[in-house]
Amino acid sequence: MLEQLLQLDTELFLYLNNLGTTTWDAFWMFYTTKFYWIPFYAVLLFLIFRQQTLKMFLVTLVVIALMVTFTDQITNLFKHGFMRPRPCHEETLESLMRLVKPYCGGKYGYFSGHASNSMAVAVFTGLLLRHKYKNLIFILLFWSALMGYSRIYIGVHYPLDVFSGFVFGAFSGFMFYKLTQYLKNKYELR
Repeated sequence: MLEQLLQLDTELFLYLNNLGTTTWDAFWMFYTTKFYWIPFYAVLLFLIFRQQTLKMFLVTLVVIALMVTFTDQITNLFKHGFMRPRPCHEETLESLMRLVKPYCGGKYGYFSGHASNSMAVAVFTGLLLRHKYKNLIFILLFWSALMGYSRIYIGVHYPLDVFSGFVFGAFSGFMFYKLTQYLKNKYELR
């Protein structure tokens, strides 16, 4: 059963990865690079700041830092625990796939840190701002989905890596949102 799932995952990876063309490579490399999203994160922080008191905003910043650290470290724990090689480290796939970036990255890829972190940010921020910006969560979920696809497109993650990252990231984002609400109510940080 597990072998069949991994085989389907590999076939889906090859299909999605090979949809790429050199025309779109630069776009997806830009999209997948975390550095370029700093202005986007700054806008999200500004929107959160506008919705909260200064004390609550500072608490939220600490919670966000904890969430990103937690999500990132659990992702690394899974990568080194499962030790599933990235597709770009599989010799049998080298001639069948497109590696868009100049290097493959770390040896292991289960599960995707980009997928888990972007989904955690999407769920956390979407829930936090849902009363003022009702459709923001859908925009953030779409942004996160594209982030996950970018990892398949450039050749560094299987679809199952991305899907698992989404599931974990959604869980993390929800739990840290609940922590924020708990702290807000317990300490009356309105």
